[in-house]
Amino acid sequence: MEIEKRKLSGREKDEESIRLLAKLRDQLYSSNASNRRQSAFNLSWMQEDGLEILKAALFSDCHITTKNAATYGLRNMRGRMKKMAMEVLQQGLQIHDRDTKAVCRNALSRLEGKPERKPASKGTAKKTSKYEIRDVPNRGRTQRTIGMMQTHRRRPVGNRRPPRS
Repeated sequence: MEIEKRKLSGREKDEESIRLLAKLRDQLYSSNASNRRQSAFNLSWMQEDGLEILKAALFSDCHITTKNAATYGLRNMRGRMKKMAMEVLQQGLQIHDRDTKAVCRNALSRLEGKPERKPASKGTAKKTSKYEIRDVPNRGRTQRTIGMMQTHRRRPVGNRRPPRS
């Protein structure tokens, strides 16, 4: 999927920060899950620029994995950006896109500390075997102990050998 160029906001200080934001944005849309997540985390430290890129990814028509990474970045926003990130996630609940609603609902429930609920499916029940595994009892033989095996003559302690006869 080809993503369109980002318009500069004017907050970027120099050419290097522009290149860094472009690189992080490209990684956010990549096919590698680890790169997406790391990029979203790095964008969460970028204040307004990071919020803008994460918000654009969340509300775009990209794959749900990119939206999940974007909500991960929004959940990790700190300081004064935390409130703005919460507002973005609340806006995501009003969007008609099913995937956006689902990831925003999940992100908000994680922020509130509620455990994630997954619908139970019929195929995930633990299967039991029709055969019962039982212990086979010993028949007539007693277990030998280590003490019974050591009745033979032992070598004397030390380096000396017994004299030959």
